[in-house]
Amino acid sequence: MTIVRIDVTLPDDLAAALTETGLPASALCERALEQALRRVSALRSGDVEMPNWTARARTALRLASQRTDAAVTTADLLHGVLAEGTNLAVRLLPPLGEAPLGQEDAVPQWSGPAVAALELAHAEAAGLGHNYVGCEHLVLGLLAEPSGRGGEFLRARGLDLASFRAAVVAALAGFTHARG
Repeated sequence: MTIVRIDVTLPDDLAAALTETGLPASALCERALEQALRRVSALRSGDVEMPNWTARARTALRLASQRTDAAVTTADLLHGVLAEGTNLAVRLLPPLGEAPLGQEDAVPQWSGPAVAALELAHAEAAGLGHNYVGCEHLVLGLLAEPSGRGGEFLRARGLDLASFRAAVVAALAGFTHARG
């Protein structure tokens, strides 16, 4: 067994929650890292079946992969979310105009930034306590991923991670209240 030391700085609320559980951080981190690596490996092998992703998010992924003959990029992911058209993210995004979402340099299947954005979308969903990943989480992942053109495009239009996260939480709270 190889031991790798990873130093992690946690936000205060997450550190307090971890302390409350009494569970060892190393075991939780190991499990989370194992799951993340399994998802990344599946994506890189071309398997985009994401069981806890909503039907709209899976449609967005399919539309993104159909957009290109090369690797799926963050620009393609954003295009997929916008092209799907009926998801919460589209309702929360301001008008984005017709600026081109060009292709970024990529490797076969999924570019590094696209894989990172998908993994960040999964982390955003988990961080919000959601047991699914929707297009709104995918947009959060694009905003959190620092180097892809999809996120750059959104940030250039004034969107930021914290504000969009707050809009998602508010919209979902309103939906839950309306259903009750």
